[in-house]
Amino acid sequence: MREDFAGLRELLLVAEKRSFTAAAAELRVTPSAVSQAISALEERLHARLVQRTTRSVSLTEAGARFVAELRPAMEGIRGAFATLESARGRPTGTLRLNVPRLAFGPVIKPMLARFLTAHPELRIDVTLDDGLRDIVAEGYDAGIRLGERVDRDMVAVPVTGDMRMAVVGSPAYFDTHPHPRHPRDLAAHDCVNYRHATSRNIARWEFVVDGRELTVAVNGRVITNDNEVMVLAALDGQGLAYVMEHTVTEHLAAKRLVRVLTRYCPSFPGLYLYHPNRKNQPLKLRALIDFLRARP
Repeated sequence: MREDFAGLRELLLVAEKRSFTAAAAELRVTPSAVSQAISALEERLHARLVQRTTRSVSLTEAGARFVAELRPAMEGIRGAFATLESARGRPTGTLRLNVPRLAFGPVIKPMLARFLTAHPELRIDVTLDDGLRDIVAEGYDAGIRLGERVDRDMVAVPVTGDMRMAVVGSPAYFDTHPHPRHPRDLAAHDCVNYRHATSRNIARWEFVVDGRELTVAVNGRVITNDNEVMVLAALDGQGLAYVMEHTVTEHLAAKRLVRVLTRYCPSFPGLYLYHPNRKNQPLKLRALIDFLRARP
């Protein structure tokens, strides 16, 4: 029976990460061990599941069908472990979270040490990822997203208050460029563009003018998929950046950055911890939710 299940976890991780090396790192084994486990599984099933090349790893058609059937079964196994965990009365095991970079500072960083101290039998595995992942299919216990991006079939728990965007530039930039008075004035400015991790599209800047939403496509010489790079580019005088307000608070207070168009940047629902609506919620996830709700 044990042999029947050998290699299944390795296969799911390789399917998720498209990499033997990344799967091996998570399992704390060598890539060779992962490869051997999957090869043994393929031999038992008499089917090629993974297509390997020198540059990429992907599932074969048979592998994709097998993984699609396997994932719900593994979810049932996780539920069984959750039931056993609840019977013990204390959270144990590994809590896997998928978190965008913008959530690390306001949510994860302040609570990580205290949460682990409060639950010594827990491990926490945090993946920083700005893509819109399917946390159920990829085996995460929960994720964090902006409220507007959480799927409706998920249970969502607010972990921050409302948030705002900010348009900022350096004093040096404004030495040679006028302050924009209206979002349409951005057409005359160098702007730092953000590329979405999943769609690869360039984000438009969103404002509210006289109660109506206005989206503006901006131009500039810097494009990035990272908020920190956007802030650094603004600090270096490379243009205006449209970033989360909380990421530039200290720079604004120190006058390293100047904020403009404030009246056109309304607040919006902040960050939410979200997870599937399971019959048996893992005790480790309940512990995290209770901990976040109890924060001052």
